[in-house]
Amino acid sequence: MELTMAKMHSLERALIGAALVAVSALAWAHLLLGTSSDITAMPMSGAGAGEWNLNLLNTALIMWGVMMVAMMLPGATPMIMTYLKIHQRRTASHKAIAPTWVFLAGYLAVWTAFGAAAALVQWALHHNVLLSSAMGNVGPLAGAALLMLAGIFQFSHLKQACLGKCQSPVGFLLTEWREGLSGAFIMGIRHGAFCAGCCWALMLLMFVGGVMSLAWMSGLAVYFLAEKLMPRPRLLSHIAGTALIVAGVLVIAASGFH
Repeated sequence: MELTMAKMHSLERALIGAALVAVSALAWAHLLLGTSSDITAMPMSGAGAGEWNLNLLNTALIMWGVMMVAMMLPGATPMIMTYLKIHQRRTASHKAIAPTWVFLAGYLAVWTAFGAAAALVQWALHHNVLLSSAMGNVGPLAGAALLMLAGIFQFSHLKQACLGKCQSPVGFLLTEWREGLSGAFIMGIRHGAFCAGCCWALMLLMFVGGVMSLAWMSGLAVYFLAEKLMPRPRLLSHIAGTALIVAGVLVIAASGFH
């Protein structure tokens, strides 16, 4: 029986792991093959402009939602797999798949809400002609401000406190554990909240590099994962923060010469 249960647990972990990889891959494929370039050809004023604005909002909502899955799911995978393993040990059964997906749903609910807020900001910025294009970036001074904001936030106590929760899956789960599907959802929401608290300022850099810039998306996703896996995340955060502040200053200095 123990051998059979161990095999079933291994199968559960393999299935969940493969599903997470597949969902991440599908999200990145959608972004790579997306049609964001098509909406830039739509009218910004005159006939059709109202429809354009609604289409932009709908498109932005979808793309930010997919972007959140593509960028944040890889970094959340260690926490999700740790949750699955602990659940298997606590229940000694093969019924851990459903709670694991509910935990993930809670986590993604937080980032979906963040993506929706970002989409509304994007729509408002474009509506007020503060973006270079529908999927573009803000101006140099606003971009410099966002760079320095993100850089300063890297040194904050809130950043480090949230990062500590994200980097220690076992510690988080042992202190936050709740039973049942509702408990799994609440735990997912709390993990998502800590993750958002850690990454929100960096995520705003998408408005600096270009809302749908795959290079910025990839770079930020790799950085988020590195912060959670590196043995000295505080040092990495401080290095990144310093680099962002310097970049902001350089952007301001460069804009002054034009």
